[in-house]
Amino acid sequence: MWTAILLSAAAMTAIVALRYLASSGIFAFATNRRLPGYHAKLGQQIRSEIGWSLASAAIYGVPAGVVAWGWQEHGWTRIYTEWDAMPLWYLPLAPLLYLFLHDTWFYWTHRLMHRPKLFRAMHAVHHASRPPTAWAAMSFHPWEAITGAIVIPLLVFLVPIHVAMLGLVLLVMTVMGVTNHMGWEMFPRALVHSRLGGWLITASHHQRHHEEYRCNYGLYFRLWDRLCGTDKGLSASI
Repeated sequence: MWTAILLSAAAMTAIVALRYLASSGIFAFATNRRLPGYHAKLGQQIRSEIGWSLASAAIYGVPAGVVAWGWQEHGWTRIYTEWDAMPLWYLPLAPLLYLFLHDTWFYWTHRLMHRPKLFRAMHAVHHASRPPTAWAAMSFHPWEAITGAIVIPLLVFLVPIHVAMLGLVLLVMTVMGVTNHMGWEMFPRALVHSRLGGWLITASHHQRHHEEYRCNYGLYFRLWDRLCGTDKGLSASI
């Protein structure tokens, strides 16, 4: 049993690490094409971002591997594979629930980590990226990585989700984590400044967080920032 668990954890760690390297690498390449010179003189910072991110990959991979083993061997989770196991209307609802609950957890833990003592102990590593790059998506101190690594593994025990929709959640989580840090806005201006865009977090919203620190704490949505008065709008720099 323990060998199977260790192998599953190692496999998931490798998957998370490769997913990070591929997604960050693609968007870093796009950044170099879009903003030539943006990464100039950031070599040491980028190496640090990659190092912290690969350490975070292990922290994310271990609980994910244990959960994957439990799902495959014992059916412990609420992940399902049959399309008719739940009503079809629930299929698109599940990822929205996951993203909302993840966003809620992220907002409050992120805001808490901006208290001075916790910032120094947990969050300063992430904000050491000045300016942030696509490689900073998982550049976390291990304590911060733990707060992020437990969310999806806990949710799969509580909220039913089709395995394909879980893959969609992980895709959104990966893409938004990378694109929100790459220093330019990939989404059309018409969307970013639309009524819908006013509720979504993109690079220009998160960039302002990295500029001013005490605002724009959300991950996917601006709901909690708006409700709590911490939404300071978009960065003027990108």
